[in-house]
Amino acid sequence: MKTILAGVALLLAISSAALAQPATAPNPLATRRGFEVGDQIAHYHYEEPDFAKLIGNRAGLVGAYTFPARWNRVYFRVDGRASYGLLTYQGSGTQNNVPDSIFETRVVAGLDFFPGSRVSLSPYLGLGYRYLYNDLRGYAQSGGQVFAGYRRYSNYLYLPLGLTMRVGIDDGWVLVPTVEADVFLQGKQLTKLSDSGQGYIDVTNRQDKGAGHRVSLMFEKSRWTFGVWTHYWHIKDSDVQFAGVVQGVPRFGGEPENYTRESGIEFRYRF
Repeated sequence: MKTILAGVALLLAISSAALAQPATAPNPLATRRGFEVGDQIAHYHYEEPDFAKLIGNRAGLVGAYTFPARWNRVYFRVDGRASYGLLTYQGSGTQNNVPDSIFETRVVAGLDFFPGSRVSLSPYLGLGYRYLYNDLRGYAQSGGQVFAGYRRYSNYLYLPLGLTMRVGIDDGWVLVPTVEADVFLQGKQLTKLSDSGQGYIDVTNRQDKGAGHRVSLMFEKSRWTFGVWTHYWHIKDSDVQFAGVVQGVPRFGGEPENYTRESGIEFRYRF
């Protein structure tokens, strides 16, 4: 019994000594493990050439979790984003304060390389999903005509392929540029044409061609990250689907070629 008690006491002493030691500071040039939360503001510009535009400012929340903690170079990250704006529509008439929401989530895997004492390179790849909801219900006038709006639901599935560089600056600051190509896999658009009340039916269109990219320039120190970023999408015409019979004429609907440009600033806290 005395031997057991002595062993327990020894283990407790060792544990206490280990806990008393200061934790090893993370390498500022490595991809940091753990949680991140933050917010962002951005300017948004969506355009269907020669047809319609949605423009305005938006705000959002971002979050991420990077693991595992015990692997020195390999990492996995899950991140998400929610963004909301009241936009201005210009097309078949004009409409203000159009609700527009974006929800996005991604899973990526990467590897840290350290070619020098003050620089690191972290290539990564993964899978991303982007969801957008836009509510244009209501009526707009243009040239003496009245146009009825409708809701739109947009879904993108894509492969992010990127590279993050970290460059050590003075006083613990790290400069972090990132470039990313987004390989478009598939898009699905649900257009609630029935909202117009003109006899149309809802249409679901498939998009197969498109591309996107992201660029950011961030600054990191200790637990804080801030900087600027931009997202871009160019999606080609969708297929065409039957949209009902209106005034005795069969109608068809599709999602036209479009561009999305979004740029903003972002702050994050890491823990």
